[in-house]
Amino acid sequence: MMPSPACEGCPVPIVPLLREELPSDTVELARFMVGKYLVHDSLEGRVSGRLVETEAYPVGDSTNHAYRGLRPYNAALFRAPGHAYVKLVYGASYMINMSAEPEGEGAAVLLRAVEPLDGVPIMQRRRPGVDVVDLARGPGRLCAAFAIGPEWDGADLCGGGPLWVGRSNDGDASLARIAATKRIGLSRGMHELLRFYEPGSAFVSGPKRLLEPRVR
Repeated sequence: MMPSPACEGCPVPIVPLLREELPSDTVELARFMVGKYLVHDSLEGRVSGRLVETEAYPVGDSTNHAYRGLRPYNAALFRAPGHAYVKLVYGASYMINMSAEPEGEGAAVLLRAVEPLDGVPIMQRRRPGVDVVDLARGPGRLCAAFAIGPEWDGADLCGGGPLWVGRSNDGDASLARIAATKRIGLSRGMHELLRFYEPGSAFVSGPKRLLEPRVR
């Protein structure tokens, strides 16, 4: 199933992101993806959301799953930018990352949270009894709401498939302010300002006290 050139019924038209539009630096890509869109054209119908939070895991970062080099389980991180790396974390939930550096260099941008747009009823069936604000507020919830599991590991998010990333055809001027703060859920490397988010969004995950007023 190919993505349509525009998302019918969306508040804004969504067009697929081309790989050449992606910044070649992991940190810049993490910032760039705030305000962009994640879309899954599943058999149940389209679900989409605007990304409001990401985290960067650059080359040389010991918390990066590619830190120890290429392995069978992390091969997607060494592909060209824009490929999905889907990993089961703590044996409980999946998280989706994007490969972020030129092919052969392992790095990732974690897609942490989205504001749901298309397919809210579908997301609610997948996560029954959950308020809309919590449907995809956090990486595990995001994957559950979007039905993203291990079968999507290695998928090309810029390749015209049913799982893809996009941008507004009207531009992203509304997100001129993007804040940076510390990453969460780690046992080390917590002090770098490598988590990017939309200030004031109710869909950003984690404790509000950790959101620092640092705007880039």
